[in-house]
Amino acid sequence: MRVKVKKVCKALFLMGFTVVISGCNHKEASKANEMIFPKGITVAENRFVDDLGRQVILSGINVVSKNKKENYLFRGGPEFYRDLKKWGFNSIRFIMIWDGLEPEPGVYNEAYLQEIDKRIQWAGDNGLFVILDMHQDLFSVKYADGAPEWATLDEGKSHITGDVWSDAYMMSPAVQTAFDNFWANKEVPNGVGLQDHYANLWQHIAKRYADNPTVIGYDVMNEPFPGSAALEATPILLKAYGELLYSISGQQRTEEELMLIWGDVNQRTEALKHIASQENFAKVIDALFPLTQTFESEFLQPFYQKVSNAIREVDSRSILFLEHSYFGNMGVRSSIERTKLPNGEYDPLVAYAPHGYDLVTDTEKASEASSERVNFIYNRIKEKGNALGMPVWMGEWGAFYDHGEGIVSVAQHAMDQIETHNYGNAYWSYDPGMEHQSYFKQVIIRPYPAYINGELVGYGNNFEKNILQVRWREDKNNKAPTIIYIPKLSSLDQENIDGSFNHKINRISKSDACWLIIPAIGQNEDRELTVSFNRS
Repeated sequence: MRVKVKKVCKALFLMGFTVVISGCNHKEASKANEMIFPKGITVAENRFVDDLGRQVILSGINVVSKNKKENYLFRGGPEFYRDLKKWGFNSIRFIMIWDGLEPEPGVYNEAYLQEIDKRIQWAGDNGLFVILDMHQDLFSVKYADGAPEWATLDEGKSHITGDVWSDAYMMSPAVQTAFDNFWANKEVPNGVGLQDHYANLWQHIAKRYADNPTVIGYDVMNEPFPGSAALEATPILLKAYGELLYSISGQQRTEEELMLIWGDVNQRTEALKHIASQENFAKVIDALFPLTQTFESEFLQPFYQKVSNAIREVDSRSILFLEHSYFGNMGVRSSIERTKLPNGEYDPLVAYAPHGYDLVTDTEKASEASSERVNFIYNRIKEKGNALGMPVWMGEWGAFYDHGEGIVSVAQHAMDQIETHNYGNAYWSYDPGMEHQSYFKQVIIRPYPAYINGELVGYGNNFEKNILQVRWREDKNNKAPTIIYIPKLSSLDQENIDGSFNHKINRISKSDACWLIIPAIGQNEDRELTVSFNRS
């Protein structure tokens, strides 16, 4: 099908109303946009859906400042959120820090919350939905970010770090003890338990945003860590790895020898080659399942229920995003379950919010990530999402930073997996200037179906051939259009948009990006779209 789109004001009679394409009167265009773009997002069984009944692919990025001197607020103003819009994001994971929110027990920082309000408004003004994340790394601001010092009950234990920042999870008695006391809900001097403070804080936040449609939900805790119970993980993994080595080479290593290998960054990278295949990786990583199952079932699940109870007292609308434990990032199976409502029924507004990182993330060897390990991790996520009957939103993936051209293929492979499984996602994370990085320009900013009339069957970018293909099963009862993001209108090959339908172009202000608007046909029908484009 050949389609010509002229640069003049056009109108399309669609869904019983007029959609005005860019170039028309600004007020008319804004009104038209309000009629085809969503005002809210919720969950329907295992899909995210908007207020017009369409399936939604959440394509987002983490917006974060862990710097107390910046008041834990990313420096970007309204113009930054306009940039996120033109880059095609329709959502953000907005990081909040407990230390900034509750600097003293039971005392909430209204000034910080008002600054968060501003950023939520800027996001909403640009069609960006917000998931609020209560973030922590190594539990506390004493060691990285997260809990305030008054909530860090480390009993004076020592804090030990390693070559990679996350090594401290396994090495620091202070971090482990602080987590232990949190999971035990140990009381602070005011007589209130740590988890109770945390749940009360979430209730305070949920009450504030319960009626704000821009805020679609709450990511309850970033990467929950088991505490000192995780000390069992090292000997478990070493034993499993040693058995794998023996099966491969017939060479038997002592625990001390294996410790030396994994304690050195360079030797560790070499050792990872033995678990580059899915089969070998599973033999090692699955040894951790009993440990994570105990933690998630006996500690994490009751904690999620406690926070859910607090939130549902004041907010019955928003989505609860539940993460697996810290070890789930590596593909260890998760045992988390859907939380329940006060009446005992399972809460329908819950999403699975895993993170997925290869073992070389945060090292100089990030460009050498194993495609098979990544496939293994993403497949495990899919299995759990299916078992839970929840939509999957990968709250973190990537962390490619400034690794240069070598990371592009790694990014492409990860994005291919995200698209293959129809995951929502939020890339970790935005850093000033990253829009000039090759992986950002070539992979993170990519065409995708944002809002789909009916059920998305599948979609994917062929980065080599510069083609996007989308297949969906349209709903005859839904009159809303399917909307697809295109990064560069100037690169869109409009002569070769294949599909038995018309389309219109809705340009994004002050950019070369646009939305491809596909009118509804009013029939239950399988539809397929192929778009060719040129990234040069």
